[in-house]
Amino acid sequence: MAKPVVGLQLYTLRDLTERDFLGTIRQAAQLGYKAVEFAGFFNTPAKEVKALLTELDLQAPSAHIGLNFSEDAAVRSAELDKQIEYAQELGLQYMVAPWAPLPEAPEWDEVRKLAGILEEAGRKITEAGMTFGYHNHAFEFQLVQNKPVMDHLLELVPARYLVAEFDLGWVHVAGYKPVDYVQKYSGRVPLVHFKDFVEGHTDTEVGKGSVDLKSVLPIAEEAGIQYIFVEQEVFPSSSLESAEISLAFFQKNGL
Repeated sequence: MAKPVVGLQLYTLRDLTERDFLGTIRQAAQLGYKAVEFAGFFNTPAKEVKALLTELDLQAPSAHIGLNFSEDAAVRSAELDKQIEYAQELGLQYMVAPWAPLPEAPEWDEVRKLAGILEEAGRKITEAGMTFGYHNHAFEFQLVQNKPVMDHLLELVPARYLVAEFDLGWVHVAGYKPVDYVQKYSGRVPLVHFKDFVEGHTDTEVGKGSVDLKSVLPIAEEAGIQYIFVEQEVFPSSSLESAEISLAFFQKNGL
């Protein structure tokens, strides 16, 4: 095992990627990040993205891909096929669903239906030689039959078809300890998001909020975490400045 690689979820720099996708990747590397996670490709050919990653010696193991949750399985499959083709050309290891539709008060049948769609996607992605993951917010921790939806999903879908990319900030907002969830699903959490929050749902740079992220670092390697991605949505100054401040947290803590 090796220490996790610290990367940046490019959604953090979405104000820049919208204008200059490839240039923003270069800026992330210049800050000192060793990896990036994609949140859209802005119609950029995969070969151009791959060439830049090679030039920068920058890892890009994963991307957030929006699943189609249509009732029509053929529509879901056709759209996912296109996403898989691009991911294969780029050389991704992980395709991650960034969210899923759930009602405010989900019923058991709705949880099972969602699990079925996730397994369907996971089977296709696994057959294509990659691993499928799910990235949570707080709403996946609503209780159904006295258990968080997130736990139901990870129990209903076999591990070979679904891993967790825990957003540890949202785990905290949902009322749980990030370190507990990493330990509970040790070996099934190759990717995590480090997101920090101040009061309410306002996020901040890693290490400046109230989320106990530091306790995850000593167990990360043993738990099988390969990549830690910084993600932030609200910035006191600029997205680039916040990304640099967050990176300093890891440098101070031995990563």
